Amino acid sequence: MQAGICPDKPLPKPRFATLRKLYAPNAPPSTSTLLDSGALVLYFPAPNTVTGEDVLELHVHGGPAIVRAVLAAIPQCAGSATGVKEAASIIRYAEPGEFTRRAFANNRMDLPQIESLGETLSATTEQQRMLSVRGTTSTLAARYEHWRTLLLQARGELEALIDFSEDQHFDESPATLCASVASQVQSLSILIEAHVANAVRGELLRSGISVALLGAPNAGKSSLLNRIVGREAAIVSQEAGTTRDVVEVGVDLGGWLVKIGDMAGLRKAGLVGTEVVGAIEQEGIKRAKQRALQSDVLIVVQDATAEMDPEVAETTKQCVNLNVNVVVAINKVDKLDDPQLAKGWKTKVHTSLRIPTERIFFVSCWDAKQSTRGDLKDPGRIQVFLHGLLNTFAEMTAALVPEADPDPSIWQESLGATERQRALLSECLSHLESFLDAVQNPSQDHSDDTAEGDEGSESVDIVVAAESLRLAADTLSRITGRGEGGDVEEVLGVVFEK
Repeated sequence: MQAGICPDKPLPKPRFATLRKLYAPNAPPSTSTLLDSGALVLYFPAPNTVTGEDVLELHVHGGPAIVRAVLAAIPQCAGSATGVKEAASIIRYAEPGEFTRRAFANNRMDLPQIESLGETLSATTEQQRMLSVRGTTSTLAARYEHWRTLLLQARGELEALIDFSEDQHFDESPATLCASVASQVQSLSILIEAHVANAVRGELLRSGISVALLGAPNAGKSSLLNRIVGREAAIVSQEAGTTRDVVEVGVDLGGWLVKIGDMAGLRKAGLVGTEVVGAIEQEGIKRAKQRALQSDVLIVVQDATAEMDPEVAETTKQCVNLNVNVVVAINKVDKLDDPQLAKGWKTKVHTSLRIPTERIFFVSCWDAKQSTRGDLKDPGRIQVFLHGLLNTFAEMTAALVPEADPDPSIWQESLGATERQRALLSECLSHLESFLDAVQNPSQDHSDDTAEGDEGSESVDIVVAAESLRLAADTLSRITGRGEGGDVEEVLGVVFEK
Protein backbone atom coordinates (compact mmCIF):
# COMPACT_ATOMS: atom_id res chain seq x y z
CA MET A 1 0.00 0.00 0.00
CA GLN A 2 2.80 2.41 0.90
CA ALA A 3 4.43 1.84 -2.48
CA GLY A 4 1.12 2.55 -4.26
CA ILE A 5 0.50 6.01 -2.81
CA CYS A 6 4.18 6.90 -2.26
CA PRO A 7 5.70 5.74 -5.58
CA ASP A 8 9.46 5.23 -5.81
CA LYS A 9 9.82 5.63 -2.04
CA PRO A 10 11.03 2.92 0.37
CA LEU A 11 9.31 2.09 3.64
CA PRO A 12 10.04 4.68 6.32
CA LYS A 13 12.46 3.81 9.09
CA PRO A 14 10.52 1.84 11.72
CA ARG A 15 8.96 4.04 14.43
CA PHE A 16 10.18 7.29 12.87
CA ALA A 17 7.76 9.82 11.39
CA THR A 18 8.57 10.54 7.73
CA LEU A 19 7.17 13.37 5.60
CA ARG A 20 5.82 12.05 2.27
CA LYS A 21 3.69 13.21 -0.65
CA LEU A 22 0.70 10.97 -1.32
CA TYR A 23 -0.40 10.27 -4.92
CA ALA A 24 -3.28 8.41 -6.48
CA PRO A 25 -2.13 4.86 -7.37
CA ASN A 26 -2.09 3.37 -10.89
CA ALA A 27 -1.05 6.70 -12.43
CA PRO A 28 2.27 8.57 -12.89
CA PRO A 29 2.98 11.04 -10.04
CA SER A 30 1.99 14.56 -11.02
CA THR A 31 0.27 17.60 -9.63
CA SER A 32 -3.03 16.26 -10.97
CA THR A 33 -2.68 12.96 -9.04
CA LEU A 34 -1.38 14.53 -5.82
CA LEU A 35 -3.60 13.67 -2.83
CA ASP A 36 -1.72 15.32 0.04
CA SER A 37 1.42 17.43 -0.29
CA GLY A 38 2.69 16.69 3.23
CA ALA A 39 1.50 13.61 5.12
CA LEU A 40 3.31 11.94 7.99
CA VAL A 41 3.89 8.22 7.47
CA LEU A 42 4.83 5.89 10.34
CA TYR A 43 5.70 2.22 9.98
CA PHE A 44 5.50 -0.21 12.92
CA PRO A 45 6.78 -3.74 12.14
CA ALA A 46 5.35 -6.82 13.85
CA PRO A 47 5.24 -8.21 16.47
CA ASN A 48 5.70 -5.15 18.71
CA THR A 49 2.55 -3.35 17.65
CA VAL A 50 -0.86 -2.90 19.19
CA THR A 51 -2.26 -5.78 17.08
CA GLY A 52 0.91 -7.87 16.77
CA GLU A 53 0.89 -7.31 12.99
CA ASP A 54 2.60 -4.82 10.67
CA VAL A 55 0.99 -1.39 11.01
CA LEU A 56 1.26 1.60 8.66
CA GLU A 57 -0.18 4.91 9.84
CA LEU A 58 -0.98 7.86 7.56
CA HIS A 59 -1.36 11.24 9.26
CA VAL A 60 -2.95 13.43 6.60
CA HIS A 61 -4.30 16.96 6.65
CA GLY A 62 -7.70 16.94 8.24
CA GLY A 63 -9.82 18.42 5.46
CA PRO A 64 -12.79 16.17 4.64
CA ALA A 65 -11.95 16.16 0.91
CA ILE A 66 -8.34 15.04 1.52
CA VAL A 67 -9.43 12.33 3.92
CA ARG A 68 -12.02 11.03 1.47
CA ALA A 69 -9.53 11.03 -1.41
CA VAL A 70 -6.89 9.10 0.58
CA LEU A 71 -9.44 6.58 1.82
CA ALA A 72 -10.69 6.05 -1.74
CA ALA A 73 -7.14 5.56 -3.01
CA ILE A 74 -6.03 2.97 -0.44
CA PRO A 75 -8.10 0.02 -1.80
CA GLN A 76 -6.62 0.66 -5.28
CA CYS A 77 -3.09 0.04 -3.95
CA ALA A 78 -3.57 -3.74 -3.90
CA GLY A 79 -4.31 -3.83 -7.61
CA SER A 80 -1.34 -1.62 -8.40
CA ALA A 81 0.96 -3.88 -6.41
CA THR A 82 -0.17 -7.20 -7.86
CA GLY A 83 -1.46 -6.24 -11.28
CA VAL A 84 -4.68 -8.09 -10.56
CA LYS A 85 -7.78 -5.95 -10.38
CA GLU A 86 -9.65 -8.39 -8.16
CA ALA A 87 -6.90 -8.20 -5.56
CA ALA A 88 -8.21 -4.82 -4.45
CA SER A 89 -10.70 -6.65 -2.22
CA ILE A 90 -7.90 -7.66 0.18
CA ILE A 91 -7.71 -4.05 1.41
CA ARG A 92 -10.89 -3.09 3.23
CA TYR A 93 -12.27 -1.15 6.15
CA ALA A 94 -11.84 -2.81 9.53
CA GLU A 95 -14.93 -4.31 11.10
CA PRO A 96 -16.10 -2.74 14.40
CA GLY A 97 -13.64 -3.80 17.07
CA GLU A 98 -11.47 -5.74 14.62
CA PHE A 99 -8.17 -4.19 15.68
CA THR A 100 -8.90 -5.14 19.28
CA ARG A 101 -9.92 -8.64 18.21
CA ARG A 102 -6.64 -9.07 16.33
CA ALA A 103 -4.73 -7.81 19.35
CA PHE A 104 -6.40 -10.52 21.44
CA ALA A 105 -5.74 -13.23 18.84
CA ASN A 106 -2.06 -12.27 18.76
CA ASN A 107 -1.73 -12.22 22.57
CA ARG A 108 -1.23 -8.46 22.71
CA MET A 109 -4.26 -7.97 24.99
CA ASP A 110 -6.34 -10.17 27.24
CA LEU A 111 -10.09 -10.05 27.82
CA PRO A 112 -9.95 -8.05 31.09
CA GLN A 113 -7.83 -5.42 29.32
CA ILE A 114 -10.26 -5.28 26.42
CA GLU A 115 -13.24 -4.87 28.75
CA SER A 116 -11.45 -2.04 30.57
CA LEU A 117 -10.60 -0.40 27.25
CA GLY A 118 -14.29 -0.26 26.38
CA GLU A 119 -15.07 1.29 29.75
CA THR A 120 -12.28 3.83 29.26
CA LEU A 121 -13.90 5.02 26.05
CA SER A 122 -17.31 5.39 27.72
CA ALA A 123 -16.12 6.94 31.03
CA THR A 124 -17.82 10.26 31.81
CA THR A 125 -16.67 10.97 35.38
CA GLU A 126 -13.25 11.08 37.03
CA GLN A 127 -13.95 8.03 39.18
CA GLN A 128 -15.05 6.05 36.11
CA ARG A 129 -11.88 7.09 34.30
CA MET A 130 -9.66 6.02 37.20
CA LEU A 131 -11.53 2.72 37.49
CA SER A 132 -11.18 1.87 33.80
CA VAL A 133 -7.52 2.93 33.56
CA ARG A 134 -6.61 0.57 36.40
CA GLY A 135 -7.93 -2.36 34.39
CA THR A 136 -6.05 -1.58 31.17
CA THR A 137 -2.90 -3.13 32.62
CA SER A 138 -2.43 -6.90 32.55
CA THR A 139 -2.35 -7.19 36.35
CA LEU A 140 -5.88 -8.57 36.70
CA ALA A 141 -5.34 -11.24 34.08
CA ALA A 142 -1.99 -12.17 35.65
CA ARG A 143 -3.69 -12.61 39.01
CA TYR A 144 -6.42 -14.82 37.56
CA GLU A 145 -3.77 -16.92 35.83
CA HIS A 146 -1.79 -17.22 39.08
CA TRP A 147 -4.88 -18.48 40.88
CA ARG A 148 -5.57 -20.93 38.06
CA THR A 149 -2.00 -22.25 38.33
CA LEU A 150 -2.43 -22.81 42.07
CA LEU A 151 -5.60 -24.80 41.44
CA LEU A 152 -3.85 -26.74 38.68
CA GLN A 153 -1.04 -27.72 41.03
CA ALA A 154 -3.50 -28.73 43.74
CA ARG A 155 -5.43 -30.85 41.26
CA GLY A 156 -2.17 -32.41 40.08
CA GLU A 157 -1.42 -33.59 43.59
CA LEU A 158 -4.85 -35.20 43.88
CA GLU A 159 -4.52 -36.78 40.42
CA ALA A 160 -1.22 -38.30 41.50
CA LEU A 161 -2.89 -39.70 44.60
CA ILE A 162 -5.68 -41.24 42.51
CA ASP A 163 -3.56 -42.68 39.68
CA PHE A 164 -0.33 -43.73 41.34
CA SER A 165 -1.12 -44.41 45.01
CA GLU A 166 -0.77 -48.19 44.55
CA ASP A 167 2.54 -48.04 42.66
CA GLN A 168 4.35 -45.15 44.32
CA HIS A 169 5.32 -44.32 47.88
CA PHE A 170 4.08 -40.92 49.09
CA ASP A 171 5.80 -39.12 51.94
CA GLU A 172 2.38 -37.85 53.12
CA SER A 173 -0.67 -39.94 53.91
CA PRO A 174 -3.74 -39.32 51.72
CA ALA A 175 -5.56 -37.67 54.65
CA THR A 176 -2.62 -35.33 55.30
CA LEU A 177 -2.34 -34.49 51.61
CA CYS A 178 -6.05 -33.69 51.35
CA ALA A 179 -5.87 -31.49 54.43
CA SER A 180 -2.90 -29.61 52.96
CA VAL A 181 -4.71 -28.98 49.67
CA ALA A 182 -7.85 -27.93 51.53
CA SER A 183 -5.84 -25.35 53.49
CA GLN A 184 -4.50 -23.88 50.24
CA VAL A 185 -7.98 -23.76 48.74
CA GLN A 186 -9.40 -22.03 51.83
CA SER A 187 -6.72 -19.33 51.62
CA LEU A 188 -7.44 -18.84 47.93
CA SER A 189 -11.19 -18.64 48.61
CA ILE A 190 -10.63 -15.75 51.03
CA LEU A 191 -8.77 -13.82 48.33
CA ILE A 192 -11.43 -14.50 45.68
CA GLU A 193 -14.22 -13.49 48.08
CA ALA A 194 -12.49 -10.15 48.68
CA HIS A 195 -12.07 -9.76 44.92
CA VAL A 196 -15.81 -10.35 44.38
CA ALA A 197 -16.70 -7.83 47.12
CA ASN A 198 -14.45 -5.23 45.49
CA ALA A 199 -16.02 -5.92 42.10
CA VAL A 200 -19.42 -5.09 43.62
CA ARG A 201 -17.98 -1.83 44.99
CA GLY A 202 -16.45 -1.05 41.61
CA GLU A 203 -19.87 -1.45 40.02
CA LEU A 204 -21.02 1.56 42.08
CA LEU A 205 -18.32 3.61 40.38
CA ARG A 206 -19.16 2.23 36.96
CA SER A 207 -22.97 2.35 36.98
CA GLY A 208 -23.49 5.16 39.48
CA ILE A 209 -24.48 5.47 43.13
CA SER A 210 -28.22 5.49 43.75
CA VAL A 211 -29.20 8.21 46.24
CA ALA A 212 -32.70 8.76 47.63
CA LEU A 213 -34.04 11.85 49.41
CA LEU A 214 -36.50 10.93 52.16
CA GLY A 215 -38.48 13.14 54.50
CA ALA A 216 -41.87 14.52 55.47
CA PRO A 217 -43.68 17.00 53.20
CA ASN A 218 -42.05 20.46 53.21
CA ALA A 219 -38.94 19.21 55.02
CA GLY A 220 -36.85 20.70 52.20
CA LYS A 221 -36.01 17.68 50.03
CA SER A 222 -36.50 19.46 46.72
CA SER A 223 -34.62 22.52 47.98
CA LEU A 224 -31.67 20.38 49.05
CA LEU A 225 -31.71 18.58 45.69
CA ASN A 226 -31.51 21.94 43.90
CA ARG A 227 -28.59 23.01 46.09
CA ILE A 228 -26.76 19.72 45.43
CA VAL A 229 -27.09 19.81 41.64
CA GLY A 230 -26.66 23.59 41.42
CA ARG A 231 -29.85 24.27 39.49
CA GLU A 232 -33.62 24.28 39.93
CA ALA A 233 -34.14 20.63 39.11
CA ALA A 234 -37.24 20.19 41.29
CA ILE A 235 -40.28 22.36 42.02
CA VAL A 236 -40.14 24.01 45.45
CA SER A 237 -43.45 25.01 47.03
CA GLN A 238 -44.94 25.62 50.48
CA GLU A 239 -47.81 23.37 49.46
CA ALA A 240 -47.45 19.89 50.91
CA GLY A 241 -47.43 16.94 48.53
CA THR A 242 -46.27 18.76 45.38
CA THR A 243 -43.80 15.96 44.60
CA ARG A 244 -45.89 12.93 43.66
CA ASP A 245 -43.54 10.72 41.61
CA VAL A 246 -39.80 10.04 41.96
CA VAL A 247 -37.79 12.81 40.25
CA GLU A 248 -34.48 11.28 39.08
CA VAL A 249 -31.47 13.55 38.50
CA GLY A 250 -28.06 12.31 37.32
CA VAL A 251 -25.07 14.41 38.32
CA ASP A 252 -21.27 14.22 38.46
CA LEU A 253 -20.67 14.87 42.15
CA GLY A 254 -17.00 15.16 43.06
CA GLY A 255 -16.08 12.67 40.35
CA TRP A 256 -18.76 10.12 41.29
CA LEU A 257 -21.69 9.44 39.01
CA VAL A 258 -24.72 9.91 41.28
CA LYS A 259 -28.39 9.24 40.53
CA ILE A 260 -30.46 11.26 43.00
CA GLY A 261 -34.14 10.58 43.48
CA ASP A 262 -36.39 13.29 44.99
CA MET A 263 -39.54 11.62 46.25
CA ALA A 264 -42.93 12.29 47.75
CA GLY A 265 -42.95 13.32 51.39
CA LEU A 266 -44.01 10.56 53.78
CA ARG A 267 -47.19 11.00 55.79
CA LYS A 268 -49.99 8.65 56.76
CA ALA A 269 -52.97 8.18 54.49
CA GLY A 270 -56.28 9.77 55.35
CA LEU A 271 -57.00 13.19 56.79
CA VAL A 272 -53.96 15.26 57.80
CA GLY A 273 -55.13 18.48 59.42
CA THR A 274 -57.50 20.01 56.91
CA GLU A 275 -55.96 18.16 53.96
CA VAL A 276 -56.80 14.78 52.53
CA VAL A 277 -53.97 12.53 51.31
CA GLY A 278 -55.36 11.42 47.97
CA ALA A 279 -54.82 8.21 46.04
CA ILE A 280 -52.15 9.72 43.76
CA GLU A 281 -50.11 11.00 46.68
CA GLN A 282 -50.49 7.63 48.44
CA GLU A 283 -49.01 5.92 45.37
CA GLY A 284 -46.17 8.46 45.41
CA ILE A 285 -45.49 7.65 49.09
CA LYS A 286 -45.46 3.93 48.29
CA ARG A 287 -42.92 4.47 45.50
CA ALA A 288 -40.84 6.69 47.77
CA LYS A 289 -40.50 3.90 50.33
CA GLN A 290 -39.55 1.38 47.64
CA ARG A 291 -36.95 3.73 46.18
CA ALA A 292 -35.47 4.36 49.64
CA LEU A 293 -35.11 0.64 50.40
CA GLN A 294 -33.43 0.00 47.03
CA SER A 295 -30.97 2.90 47.21
CA ASP A 296 -27.25 2.78 47.98
CA VAL A 297 -27.36 6.00 50.00
CA LEU A 298 -30.38 7.47 51.79
CA ILE A 299 -30.43 11.19 52.63
CA VAL A 300 -33.00 11.84 55.35
CA VAL A 301 -34.11 15.49 55.32
CA GLN A 302 -35.59 16.59 58.64
CA ASP A 303 -37.26 19.91 59.41
CA ALA A 304 -35.49 21.27 62.51
CA THR A 305 -38.70 23.01 63.62
CA ALA A 306 -40.92 19.90 63.50
CA GLU A 307 -40.99 16.49 65.10
CA MET A 308 -39.75 13.53 63.06
CA ASP A 309 -42.60 11.83 61.23
CA PRO A 310 -43.14 8.21 62.38
CA GLU A 311 -43.32 7.07 58.74
CA VAL A 312 -39.91 8.64 58.04
CA ALA A 313 -38.38 7.13 61.17
CA GLU A 314 -39.72 3.65 60.40
CA THR A 315 -38.52 3.68 56.78
CA THR A 316 -35.11 4.95 57.88
CA LYS A 317 -34.78 2.12 60.41
CA GLN A 318 -35.63 -0.40 57.70
CA CYS A 319 -32.88 1.05 55.50
CA VAL A 320 -30.37 0.87 58.38
CA ASN A 321 -31.26 -2.81 58.88
CA LEU A 322 -30.66 -3.40 55.16
CA ASN A 323 -27.18 -1.80 55.46
CA VAL A 324 -28.14 1.18 53.33
CA ASN A 325 -25.76 4.08 54.00
CA VAL A 326 -27.86 6.77 55.72
CA VAL A 327 -26.95 10.47 55.89
CA VAL A 328 -29.17 12.93 57.79
CA ALA A 329 -29.58 16.60 56.90
CA ILE A 330 -31.29 18.68 59.60
CA ASN A 331 -32.73 21.52 57.51
CA LYS A 332 -34.14 24.97 58.41
CA VAL A 333 -31.68 25.54 61.27
CA ASP A 334 -31.95 29.24 60.42
CA LYS A 335 -35.34 29.19 62.17
CA LEU A 336 -33.95 27.90 65.48
CA ASP A 337 -33.57 30.59 68.14
CA ASP A 338 -31.62 28.40 70.55
CA PRO A 339 -28.40 26.73 69.22
CA GLN A 340 -28.81 24.04 71.87
CA LEU A 341 -31.84 22.74 69.97
CA ALA A 342 -29.56 21.77 67.08
CA LYS A 343 -27.33 19.75 69.40
CA GLY A 344 -30.43 18.06 70.75
CA TRP A 345 -31.36 16.96 67.23
CA LYS A 346 -27.99 15.25 66.72
CA THR A 347 -28.39 13.28 69.95
CA LYS A 348 -31.99 12.38 69.14
CA VAL A 349 -31.20 11.12 65.63
CA HIS A 350 -28.14 9.20 66.77
CA THR A 351 -30.07 7.48 69.57
CA SER A 352 -33.35 6.71 67.82
CA LEU A 353 -32.10 5.85 64.33
CA ARG A 354 -28.58 4.54 65.12
CA ILE A 355 -26.98 6.97 62.67
CA PRO A 356 -23.29 7.81 63.32
CA THR A 357 -22.91 11.42 64.46
CA GLU A 358 -20.38 12.11 61.69
CA ARG A 359 -23.18 11.49 59.17
CA ILE A 360 -25.58 14.04 60.72
CA PHE A 361 -25.38 17.58 59.29
CA PHE A 362 -27.12 20.90 59.86
CA VAL A 363 -28.07 22.90 56.77
CA SER A 364 -30.22 25.80 55.73
CA CYS A 365 -31.35 25.65 52.12
CA TRP A 366 -32.98 29.07 52.60
CA ASP A 367 -29.71 30.72 53.63
CA ALA A 368 -27.90 29.02 50.75
CA LYS A 369 -30.44 30.28 48.21
CA GLN A 370 -30.85 33.81 49.57
CA SER A 371 -27.23 34.60 50.42
CA THR A 372 -25.63 37.24 48.19
CA ARG A 373 -22.66 37.98 50.43
CA GLY A 374 -19.40 37.02 48.78
CA ASP A 375 -17.57 36.86 52.12
CA LEU A 376 -19.59 33.80 53.19
CA LYS A 377 -17.61 30.75 52.13
CA ASP A 378 -20.38 28.26 52.85
CA PRO A 379 -23.84 29.82 53.19
CA GLY A 380 -26.27 27.34 54.64
CA ARG A 381 -23.41 24.85 55.33
CA ILE A 382 -24.21 23.07 52.07
CA GLN A 383 -20.53 22.50 51.29
CA VAL A 384 -19.95 20.85 54.66
CA PHE A 385 -22.86 18.53 53.92
CA LEU A 386 -21.54 17.72 50.43
CA HIS A 387 -18.08 17.01 51.84
CA GLY A 388 -19.61 14.52 54.26
CA LEU A 389 -21.63 12.96 51.44
CA LEU A 390 -18.50 12.52 49.32
CA ASN A 391 -16.73 10.92 52.29
CA THR A 392 -19.59 8.43 52.42
CA PHE A 393 -19.13 7.67 48.71
CA ALA A 394 -15.40 7.18 49.25
CA GLU A 395 -15.98 4.72 52.10
CA MET A 396 -18.48 2.75 50.02
CA THR A 397 -16.15 2.43 47.03
CA ALA A 398 -12.80 1.94 48.81
CA ALA A 399 -11.09 -1.37 48.06
CA LEU A 400 -11.34 -4.07 50.72
CA VAL A 401 -7.87 -5.39 51.57
CA PRO A 402 -7.75 -8.90 53.09
CA GLU A 403 -5.24 -9.55 55.86
CA ALA A 404 -3.76 -12.44 53.88
CA ASP A 405 -2.61 -10.06 51.12
CA PRO A 406 -2.24 -6.57 52.62
CA ASP A 407 -0.88 -4.75 49.55
CA PRO A 408 -3.56 -2.07 48.90
CA SER A 409 -2.27 -1.20 45.42
CA ILE A 410 -3.08 -4.70 44.18
CA TRP A 411 -6.62 -4.63 45.53
CA GLN A 412 -7.33 -1.20 44.09
CA GLU A 413 -7.21 -2.85 40.67
CA SER A 414 -9.80 -5.43 41.72
CA LEU A 415 -12.35 -2.60 41.76
CA GLY A 416 -12.11 -2.64 37.97
CA ALA A 417 -13.40 -6.21 37.66
CA THR A 418 -16.46 -6.23 35.42
CA GLU A 419 -19.81 -7.85 36.12
CA ARG A 420 -18.84 -10.76 33.83
CA GLN A 421 -15.66 -11.33 35.80
CA ARG A 422 -17.52 -11.07 39.11
CA ALA A 423 -20.07 -13.67 38.01
CA LEU A 424 -17.33 -16.09 36.94
CA LEU A 425 -15.41 -15.55 40.18
CA SER A 426 -18.58 -16.33 42.12
CA GLU A 427 -18.96 -19.51 40.07
CA CYS A 428 -15.35 -20.39 40.86
CA LEU A 429 -16.08 -19.94 44.57
CA SER A 430 -19.00 -22.35 44.35
CA HIS A 431 -16.71 -25.03 42.87
CA LEU A 432 -14.15 -24.42 45.62
CA GLU A 433 -16.90 -24.83 48.21
CA SER A 434 -17.83 -28.14 46.57
CA PHE A 435 -14.20 -29.23 46.82
CA LEU A 436 -13.98 -28.35 50.52
CA ASP A 437 -17.26 -30.13 51.19
CA ALA A 438 -15.99 -33.28 49.45
CA VAL A 439 -12.70 -33.26 51.38
CA GLN A 440 -13.88 -32.12 54.80
CA ASN A 441 -17.23 -33.95 54.85
CA PRO A 442 -16.66 -37.46 53.44
CA SER A 443 -19.72 -39.45 52.45
CA GLN A 444 -21.41 -41.74 54.99
CA ASP A 445 -20.62 -44.79 52.84
CA HIS A 446 -16.89 -44.46 53.59
CA SER A 447 -17.03 -43.24 57.18
CA ASP A 448 -16.13 -46.65 58.62
CA ASP A 449 -13.14 -47.03 56.32
CA THR A 450 -11.91 -43.57 57.26
CA ALA A 451 -12.12 -44.39 60.94
CA GLU A 452 -9.98 -47.52 60.50
CA GLY A 453 -7.26 -45.97 58.40
CA ASP A 454 -6.40 -43.75 55.50
CA GLU A 455 -7.87 -46.00 52.82
CA GLY A 456 -11.22 -44.24 53.08
CA SER A 457 -9.57 -40.99 52.00
CA GLU A 458 -8.78 -42.62 48.65
CA SER A 459 -12.48 -43.10 47.91
CA VAL A 460 -14.67 -41.35 45.37
CA ASP A 461 -14.55 -38.17 47.47
CA ILE A 462 -11.07 -37.46 46.09
CA VAL A 463 -12.30 -37.95 42.53
CA VAL A 464 -15.16 -35.51 43.14
CA ALA A 465 -12.75 -33.07 44.80
CA ALA A 466 -10.35 -33.18 41.85
CA GLU A 467 -13.23 -32.55 39.45
CA SER A 468 -14.30 -29.52 41.52
CA LEU A 469 -10.80 -28.10 41.21
CA ARG A 470 -10.87 -28.66 37.45
CA LEU A 471 -14.16 -26.79 37.12
CA ALA A 472 -12.84 -23.94 39.29
CA ALA A 473 -9.70 -23.62 37.15
CA ASP A 474 -11.77 -23.77 33.97
CA THR A 475 -13.91 -20.88 35.26
CA LEU A 476 -10.81 -18.74 35.83
CA SER A 477 -9.57 -19.47 32.31
CA ARG A 478 -12.90 -18.24 30.91
CA ILE A 479 -12.24 -14.85 32.50
CA THR A 480 -9.08 -14.32 30.47
CA GLY A 481 -10.38 -16.19 27.43
CA ARG A 482 -7.25 -18.32 27.15
CA GLY A 483 -8.20 -21.92 26.55
CA GLU A 484 -9.70 -24.40 28.98
CA GLY A 485 -8.67 -24.54 32.63
CA GLY A 486 -6.98 -27.76 33.79
CA ASP A 487 -5.40 -28.68 30.46
CA VAL A 488 -4.51 -32.41 30.34
CA GLU A 489 -0.88 -31.87 29.37
CA GLU A 490 -0.37 -29.31 32.13
CA VAL A 491 -1.90 -31.63 34.70
CA LEU A 492 0.32 -34.51 33.56
CA GLY A 493 3.31 -32.21 33.82
CA VAL A 494 2.48 -31.50 37.44
CA VAL A 495 1.87 -35.19 38.13
CA PHE A 496 5.23 -36.39 36.76
CA GLU A 497 7.03 -33.46 38.34
CA LYS A 498 5.74 -34.63 41.71
